[in-house]
Amino acid sequence: MKSPRPRVLFATPECAPFVKTGGLGDVSAALPAALHELDVEARVLLPGYPGVLAAFRGARELATVAQAASVPACRLLEASLPSGVPLIVADCPTLYARDGGPYQDAGGHDWPDNGHRFGALSRIAALLGSAASPMEWHADIVHCNDWQTGLAPACLHYTPPPRARSVMTVHNLAFHGSFDPRLVAELGLPPESYAMEGLEFHGRMSFLKAGLHYADALTTVSPTYAREIQTPEHGAGMDGLLRKRRADLTGIRNGIDTTYWNPATDALIESRYGPENLGAKRANKRALQRRLGLDEKPEAPFLGMVSRFTHQKGTDLVADVLPGLLGLPLQFAALGSGEREHEHALRSLADRHPGRISVTLGFDETLAHLIEAGADLFLMPSRFEPCGLNQMYSQRYGTPPVARATGGLADTIVDTTTQSLADGTATGFLFGEASAPALAAAIRRALDAWRDPVAWRALQRNGMARDFGWMEPARRYVEVYRRLVAAAGS
Repeated sequence: MKSPRPRVLFATPECAPFVKTGGLGDVSAALPAALHELDVEARVLLPGYPGVLAAFRGARELATVAQAASVPACRLLEASLPSGVPLIVADCPTLYARDGGPYQDAGGHDWPDNGHRFGALSRIAALLGSAASPMEWHADIVHCNDWQTGLAPACLHYTPPPRARSVMTVHNLAFHGSFDPRLVAELGLPPESYAMEGLEFHGRMSFLKAGLHYADALTTVSPTYAREIQTPEHGAGMDGLLRKRRADLTGIRNGIDTTYWNPATDALIESRYGPENLGAKRANKRALQRRLGLDEKPEAPFLGMVSRFTHQKGTDLVADVLPGLLGLPLQFAALGSGEREHEHALRSLADRHPGRISVTLGFDETLAHLIEAGADLFLMPSRFEPCGLNQMYSQRYGTPPVARATGGLADTIVDTTTQSLADGTATGFLFGEASAPALAAAIRRALDAWRDPVAWRALQRNGMARDFGWMEPARRYVEVYRRLVAAAGS
């Protein structure tokens, strides 16, 4: 008999702070913790990367998983995340004990055996949702995240019942996890799985397509992105399948850690503040200017950006518009790294305009917080953005975002208009076309609002009042789980 508490295995390739390359790492730490508060028995499954094993040296062995097909044997270790959520670590040195990142070596090249590495993770996730689980605990729901765990729903499909139901969450549809079709047999899947109605995608084996085809429920990280990925423009070739499965697809926006990202308690900023003492924000602007070697001009509007420097994030649009805006008394600071041409374009601007433009390559957590707190406006001109987190951090820090109306940006920012200012809902500035003129027009519109102190204070406080925490999104996931558990028992 199934437990009245849904037992959820949250299978993921990343979990902050132990391994993180983007928002998925944050989600994998925060969402299971919120689920626990809602009486869901969630456990996280994570590969045994060196950093993970080092962080949990006292982890005890729960079980062993025998070799299957070409997937080597591994140990399952038990630990607890800082939130108290149980953690299962797949300890398989052959696959995970190596220098570099979770997906690439130190030189930035994909590990050539990523198919085996994440095929093994997917197989283990499916095993823990089956009657053959080597653990006493087994899942009612296997919750998969992005292509790295996308093969788990396919493995479950070919597992004899009783078996768990599966949820596939798409954090970014652009990454498919495509490999040589020979991997189908090497991972122990039946030949019939490699078909158009299955794993095959343009002559390759796609982990992402496996998840989208076989999972019992699909979710993605914002309602607007759920609609966008059903279109050819944003569907990355999967739009037809997603339209076919639209009844099973739910858009649930991500949350943020409202304890860590809180200007009233943030130990990483110069001066803490809240909606009732926004004047203290000025000290953070001054500290930011000093740290970056920019002119200390409190009267100059300050534009901030923390991002990957990529085509997706629209950093080329920022590089295109800044020269035309420098006739205004503004300053700009960017923190991030990415595509070489984007880095070069921004660095060239900083070199030509010392005192006004700063570009810091790499990542610095303290500087990221100081930019959120010290900037007057925050730029996010993404061409597509499944959810985004910085626009929520920015609103919480009284730093209205200027963003393209796409994906989660459209869902979490209320554009400033006469009407939205009057009814107290305005929180930022949105633009439609992914072009430099559209971004420039939005920035100019934001600067006009900044020059009205009364309207600007109202705009800041509107954003700071928004609840971007994890509890409401977690409730939406619980609804998905309970529907699947009820359907399995009917």
